[in-house]
Amino acid sequence: MKFTAIAALLLAAVASAQSPTFSNCATGATDMTVTGFTLSLYPLCVNKNVCATVTGTLSTPVIAGAKLAVTGRYGGRVVYTDNADLCTLLAASGYPCPVPVTTTTVTACILVKPTAPTGVPVALTIQATNGNGNVLFCQVATVTAQTCP
Repeated sequence: MKFTAIAALLLAAVASAQSPTFSNCATGATDMTVTGFTLSLYPLCVNKNVCATVTGTLSTPVIAGAKLAVTGRYGGRVVYTDNADLCTLLAASGYPCPVPVTTTTVTACILVKPTAPTGVPVALTIQATNGNGNVLFCQVATVTAQTCP
């Protein structure tokens, strides 16, 4: 009986640590069709890196000038923002720009800033814009950040 209870607690802990389910939030055509989007480590840890892995099909290479915009909303109000050079993030993970259309999976990591709200569900929007000004992708999910040791 004790083993069953411990196993159930372990399974619940592993399940809660899985990346939230992201969905498309692009309002028009994009340069990338996303088939998978996950975060690791999750829950997000303030002052630690979170890595996003994106799987999909590019219709055009990711080129210099690409940007990443992260916006978090709670109760309809913006409570978190971050902007970064996407090519810099991709290069740090081994995917220097231009990223060819033959690439189907990339991972990029970014610091969760100390201004991130903790312990509350935040609607997180992650939008990537290519260097040509086109939207690469837009993904949204409800996430929670915490203070980690």
